[in-house]
Amino acid sequence: MIKKYIFRALFCLFRYLPSSQNIIFGRLSKSLRAFTAKGFIKKCGKNVNIEHGAEISSKLSIGDNSGVGIDCVCGGEVIIGNDVMMGPECVFFSRQHKFDNPDVPMFSQGFTDPKPIVIGDDVWIGRRVMVMPGVHIGSHCIIGAGAIVTKDIPDWAIAAGSPAVVKKYRNRSSNVNSNI
Repeated sequence: MIKKYIFRALFCLFRYLPSSQNIIFGRLSKSLRAFTAKGFIKKCGKNVNIEHGAEISSKLSIGDNSGVGIDCVCGGEVIIGNDVMMGPECVFFSRQHKFDNPDVPMFSQGFTDPKPIVIGDDVWIGRRVMVMPGVHIGSHCIIGAGAIVTKDIPDWAIAAGSPAVVKKYRNRSSNVNSNI
């Protein structure tokens, strides 16, 4: 247990090292962040890139050849598949504030039960995407920059918008909507 706290503390320091694209220190920074993350997260695959400034939970699972973008936040249980690309400043929260009772201030109502976020294999998530609790993003998807994903996205879909909607599918020649 102490070992996990040490790795977590080291990761908190190493997250401020330069990004992996830095010409001089990039490879070292990437290696140090991945090494320390392996010591405290749920699962860490091979050739993982957790970028500069990323905040990750000990409940994170990340597959082979996947990355967490610059300044991203993975709060709670987030399961990232293999070969996932992620732009900067994405946010994944597996729970949110309760707001059911209008007679009680929202900050006093606590949080909803956590719902894991699952991202399939071979997914590209654009810059500043926000994914809400319990969402499943299928394999081979593209999520457009700035999208807010509130519902599950099926395999092969290209989704964008706020809230995110499927615009078309990567494996089909016809579009979802004839207006697109």
